Amino acid sequence: MLMAAALAAPAFPAFSAGATPAAPTMAAKPDLVKGEASFTAVCAACHSADGNSTIAANPKLSQQHPEYLVKQLQEFKSGKRNNAIMTGFASMLTDEDMKNIAYWVASKPAKAGFSSDKDLVALGERIYRGGISDRQIAACAGCHSPNGAGIPIQYPRLSGQHADYTTLQLKMFRDGSRANSNQMAQVAAKLNDLEIKAVADYIAGLR
Repeated sequence: MLMAAALAAPAFPAFSAGATPAAPTMAAKPDLVKGEASFTAVCAACHSADGNSTIAANPKLSQQHPEYLVKQLQEFKSGKRNNAIMTGFASMLTDEDMKNIAYWVASKPAKAGFSSDKDLVALGERIYRGGISDRQIAACAGCHSPNGAGIPIQYPRLSGQHADYTTLQLKMFRDGSRANSNQMAQVAAKLNDLEIKAVADYIAGLR
């Protein structure tokens, strides 16, 4: 019945003479005050008060693209991205909460990271900037930009991210335990442990 009614409806709404079409509804702007309050209550213990996590296993969130953060929170909540701790926290958040939090923490400047294994930096840089052509491994810079700033909405900022966190995520993409990006799974599947460590360490010192 509903489908028949929909098919019978005109393609464009009819307006009486002189009527003005209603303006499209604009998406509500994020509330940064509420975002800060929610971040402090829910996120700060693991990601630090300004999003610059000091715990190597927990990602830095400051200056990350807010659209990317919202997507990750939604996927934690839905179960598409698997992490028991984050799923629990995300399940408490509405879409509005997620948006407020994401835009607030994105407004905080990121602190520079550092590479811990200087011997691996050269290898990591080669892979990040040029990929490995004979194994069809794409350069990370192609999507995440040469300085690690990423591309808003599509690809996250990586610059200065903890090497331990990046290493773990690449291994999870490789073994399928993180399954919310086919593109990253295909890239990670071709990298060995040494290459993953090298790329992660290079990213940590990227500015």
